[in-house]
Amino acid sequence: MPHTLLLAEDDRAIRNALERALTLEGYRVTAVADGVEALAQAHRSRPDVLVLDVMMPGIDGLQVCRVLRAEGDRTPVLMLTALVETADRIAGLDAGADDYVVKPFDVEEVFARLRALLRRVAPAPAPEPVPEPVAETRPEIPGRFVEAAGLRMDPQARRAWRGGRELELTRTEFELLELLIRHAGIVLDHSTIYDRIWGYDFGPGSKNLAVYVGYLRRKLDEPGAPQLIHTVRGVGYVLREG
Repeated sequence: MPHTLLLAEDDRAIRNALERALTLEGYRVTAVADGVEALAQAHRSRPDVLVLDVMMPGIDGLQVCRVLRAEGDRTPVLMLTALVETADRIAGLDAGADDYVVKPFDVEEVFARLRALLRRVAPAPAPEPVPEPVAETRPEIPGRFVEAAGLRMDPQARRAWRGGRELELTRTEFELLELLIRHAGIVLDHSTIYDRIWGYDFGPGSKNLAVYVGYLRRKLDEPGAPQLIHTVRGVGYVLREG
């Protein structure tokens, strides 16, 4: 079955061109011209992924994303934006977006980012049948929580804490923090993180990872407490205390 995609873009030329390209790529596309229509359509029939223009009259893409996230809708959202400042990107991530593409964009980059988003939400394959344990043995039960550097995560419940404080994380922030915790004390290079989190390396010029790390730091850091995510210049990032 083709993936369903809701596209909201007020520029008719961009909307029509992108709708054609996405349809040829195999998506079943519903294209609308503003945020009001996008919300109405999302409520009528939940798509597999949304592509939202940030700057739209009336209700813009950020507001659409905030409303959906407030309703508990976790459908992946790719933002289209002409804004290139880091603060603007952070605003999109703060609204609940999963990724962004800066205009003017190469349509192949849009395809790649959509594939990465859809891979992350694809259902896991059914586990192979587990043989019955032999007599007088008990199957090993994995621990529920992942812990390191004063952080604790429950991957099944998608919850995380620093000490006694629960952290409010987006899907991408949660996956990035889980990766760092599972490899605490190990420096992870940029390419490895991009591959594990996005399934696609956006290249040395991309600021995508730095934006997410900065935003995650703001949620983790506490006055008087040691910073947990450290930058290893020219290599990547590592989680450790002190």
